[in-house]
Amino acid sequence: MNKYLHTPLKIKKLPKGIPYIISNEAAERFSFYGMKGILVIYMTQYLFLTTGEANISEQNAKGYFHLFTSAVYFFPIFGALISDIFFGKYKTIIALSLIYCLGHLVLAIDPSILGLSLGLIFISIGSGGIKPCVSAHLGDQFSKTNSSFISRAYSWFYIAINLGAFTSTLITPYLLKHYSPTIAFAVPGVFMVLATLFFWAGRYKFIHIKPEGKKTLLELKKSNNIKIILKLFTIFIFVSFFWCLFDQTGSSWILQAEKMDREIFGIEILSGQILSANPIMILIFTPLFFKYLYPKLNNYITLNSVNKIIIGFFLTFLSFALITIIQYWIDLGKEVNISWQLLAYAILTSGEIFVSITCLEISYTQAPKKLKSITVSIFLLSIAIGNIYTSIINFHNERDDGSVILTGYNYFLFFTLIMLIATILFIPLAKKYTNEKILLQG
Repeated sequence: MNKYLHTPLKIKKLPKGIPYIISNEAAERFSFYGMKGILVIYMTQYLFLTTGEANISEQNAKGYFHLFTSAVYFFPIFGALISDIFFGKYKTIIALSLIYCLGHLVLAIDPSILGLSLGLIFISIGSGGIKPCVSAHLGDQFSKTNSSFISRAYSWFYIAINLGAFTSTLITPYLLKHYSPTIAFAVPGVFMVLATLFFWAGRYKFIHIKPEGKKTLLELKKSNNIKIILKLFTIFIFVSFFWCLFDQTGSSWILQAEKMDREIFGIEILSGQILSANPIMILIFTPLFFKYLYPKLNNYITLNSVNKIIIGFFLTFLSFALITIIQYWIDLGKEVNISWQLLAYAILTSGEIFVSITCLEISYTQAPKKLKSITVSIFLLSIAIGNIYTSIINFHNERDDGSVILTGYNYFLFFTLIMLIATILFIPLAKKYTNEKILLQG
């Protein structure tokens, strides 16, 4: 009878469990981004056709989209605690993956407002809960003898995430337009089932690190650990404004794309398919930034972690400034090609590399040794907070009579100014942390 392994093997090759984790991540990311990429279009254009219920207004659809995104990134803190204290990573991932699958099933068989709500609740619990566990589980597979393979494994992991996101955001909008919402929601569900099966199939190949139980809580109570986490959280509060803007690629940017000329090289791109620009740009830009851009910039400024974040904030501001200009042209009745939005995507993706990857790095490097998963989940909480901002603004942007307060380019201008203010306010904090020689690596 096979038994679980609890100690990393002293081998000089890649652990046997890694392919199962990589396959799981690719399929899970396909399911998540594929479903997420069609949400706003479904709520605003297909709900009535499918169920007979009234379509949701654009403002409320954006509000619900960002509320869901916020929930997804709120639950990692619970997933990390459940995993580290009670059940361990494997059992936590399997249990929450089943809830995740249930969410997709509900969306596929009942795409009404009620079904939509229940499905998204289950998905937010499942997807959010496993986020801090899967990447940490990958790291658990290695011992000192094969630690040289860790970087390679995480590179494959990162590629799997973006390939899953890229392919799904191309496919599911097509399925929604040419087939039906049921098919468009069902296909991501099938991939989540496959993701769960891939992970289950590797159960005897994995190293199962036992949960720390009460030791985790004791680590959380240590004053020095609290100070470190609070310093990081202070930075992450400012980072939440980045996410307040970034995640609008799945809502307001898609709705803007609906009003644009989406033909490139004679091929019409669906509004939801434009989301695929981000993962493919991530795959192209990231190695170029690390190999060429960062060394060049380091000749002119000290490219520490906080300075990277400042640059990322400024790039995010520029991307939304361009989106504001695009919307201004649309409001004037001009026909604007989608290539302008692709340029904004390029700027925003650059900002993402400076901000998101840097924050993940400092979450691991600066976190207390035994609180890595929890610290990463606190970073993910910044995404939840940022999306709450956006959700509240959109829900309050529509009056009781249906009229909208921030219309057209004024909507994007509002968020552009928010990002500018957040950037200016962050600079003194960045200087303080630099002077204290905190978070200088990155």
